[in-house]
Amino acid sequence: MAIYKSKKFKESDLAHSLLDGLKGIEIGGSYHNAFGLDTLNVDYTAEYTIFKRHEVELCGEAMPVDIVASGDNLPLEDKSVDFVISSHVIEHFFDPIAAIKEWIRVARKYVYIICPQRDALPSDIGRPLTTYWEVLDRHTGATQPPETDTHEHYSVWTAVTFLEMCEKQGWNVCNIQGIDDKVGNGFTIVLKLES
Repeated sequence: MAIYKSKKFKESDLAHSLLDGLKGIEIGGSYHNAFGLDTLNVDYTAEYTIFKRHEVELCGEAMPVDIVASGDNLPLEDKSVDFVISSHVIEHFFDPIAAIKEWIRVARKYVYIICPQRDALPSDIGRPLTTYWEVLDRHTGATQPPETDTHEHYSVWTAVTFLEMCEKQGWNVCNIQGIDDKVGNGFTIVLKLES
C-alpha cells in the first residue's frame, strides 16, 4: 500500500484519528484531495478520464490506480482491508446501497464516506433530493440503470437524508460531520463495522 499525500487540500483530522495505522483502499482517489493514509487506489479504469484530467489541472499529476475495478464489485476477499474510504464518489453509483454493501464486505473496521453537499456542484443545485425509496428501487431492480454508465451524479443528498438511508439499512454510523473537515464542500458519514 502507499501513503498518498494531498497536493491541494488539507487532510482530514477525523480520518487520521480513526484510520492512521490501518491499511485500506480508497475508491476513486485523487492526488489533489488525497487523505495521507495507507491505501491502495481503486478506480474503474486506469485510462485518462475527465476526472484524471481535472486532477492533473489542479495539481500537476494524477494518482496512480493500484486496482482497476468497479467500486461496487471489488476483487478483494471478505474483510481483507481495515477500511474503505471515498470522497465525492458515492453519488456516482447508480446503486449506492450495493456499493456500500460491497465496501462493508471487504472492510474490517470502517467505511468512511464524504459526500458532496447538495450545492457543491453547480449542476446539482435545484435538483430534488434523492429519497431512500428511490435508492431502494434502484437496489431491488424496480428502477433499471441506464444502458451506459455516464458516471454522473445519480444521487443528491444532505447529511440528514444520507443518514436516513444508513439507518434504514441498519448500518452503524459512528461519526457524522455536517460539513466535512477535508475540503468543506461535503458531509462525512463513518460506518463502524463489527469485527
